[in-house]
Amino acid sequence: MVINIFLSVLVLMIALYVIYRNIRKKKEAEVENQLEVDDKTYTIDMMINFVKKRLDEITKINLYDIGLSEEELKRRKNKKYELKKALKGCTYGDVNDKKYVKEIISDLLLQEYGVDETNISNSIPFDVPSLLTPQDKFDILIYAYKKEFGYEAMTEFIKKYNLAVLKYVEGETKPSYVITSQEICDIYDQEQLTLEFQEKLDVLVQRIYQKYKGYSSIDEIRDMNIDGVSGGVSGLPESFISQVAQTDTDYLNQIADHTVPRACDSIWIFFQGKSIRLEFLSFGTEAELKRVCQNIYKYNNPGQLSDTNGYKINEMKDGSRVVVVRPSMSETWAFFVRKFDVQRASLEQIIKFPGKEDTIDLLKYLVKGARIISLTGEQGCRKDNNVDGNDREYI
Repeated sequence: MVINIFLSVLVLMIALYVIYRNIRKKKEAEVENQLEVDDKTYTIDMMINFVKKRLDEITKINLYDIGLSEEELKRRKNKKYELKKALKGCTYGDVNDKKYVKEIISDLLLQEYGVDETNISNSIPFDVPSLLTPQDKFDILIYAYKKEFGYEAMTEFIKKYNLAVLKYVEGETKPSYVITSQEICDIYDQEQLTLEFQEKLDVLVQRIYQKYKGYSSIDEIRDMNIDGVSGGVSGLPESFISQVAQTDTDYLNQIADHTVPRACDSIWIFFQGKSIRLEFLSFGTEAELKRVCQNIYKYNNPGQLSDTNGYKINEMKDGSRVVVVRPSMSETWAFFVRKFDVQRASLEQIIKFPGKEDTIDLLKYLVKGARIISLTGEQGCRKDNNVDGNDREYI
């Protein structure tokens, strides 16, 4: 009898302890989910960490443990599958998956993180132009142009301000094709853009997306109808900088002040046969350049980019050709993306010298006669454009 009473009391105490532990864990979880608002809460880095954590939770949650109805379970499973598919597809250059992921990020920031008109400028100082970086200004400009011109935004932007011309840059003896930070700042001042809250949110979401799942500073540029984009193809590699740091502190200070470009500061576009350096953009660190290189070539699983296999040639989902190289095959991580817009290209557009009509006729007859043609020229001079409209190249 005494033993039974003792066992009953023991079972009751264990049950009460389990209930107490569950209630305590639930309260602790609620506290963890509450955002502690301070000066750094609405920075881009904090938002990226939040988005990563929430999307990871959404894609890994076990829906069978929640106790959903059959209809709700099916709906949630489809939504979870769609999100996982989009998170994978957006890294291949799929613009539809990219749009879907950005919509999810926007909803998370509005509904869970608490971004509103009063705190959105803590991430990007939209209301204080003097605090905006050249990249901030460019992101706002390209967003405004994209709303009007779609994927022709970059082309219209360059043509309007005649940016694809040779110019002298301070410290260089020869002219080059380059778009400088000062030019972006001057253009931003001329445009006098005023953004609504939703437009500011769109710019912020794009910045978060490109650092999380996108291609960093070139994410929007890669989608544009231009000839191509490259990164890491010029400037000093990280290995050289580490060697210099041990011997020449003055030169290291110049590198820190960005007077000497690094490989991770190297971003080039190919526009109408011209290689143009975007001086105002940068990947920031070699780690960010490495992340982009490791993701940009992976459509259709071409294999692993490794030290023994230091390059990969592949296509992206939109048909762009991508080449990626890495150390020790090359001095630094680098990539080349070439976009082929055959529908827009024409011989009249490409060949511009006097007497071009005879040259165009000769090329047409050579191709129709199935003659062997050798096309030579420097990189970016449009050697691989078709001369008969068919989807093939002649070498």
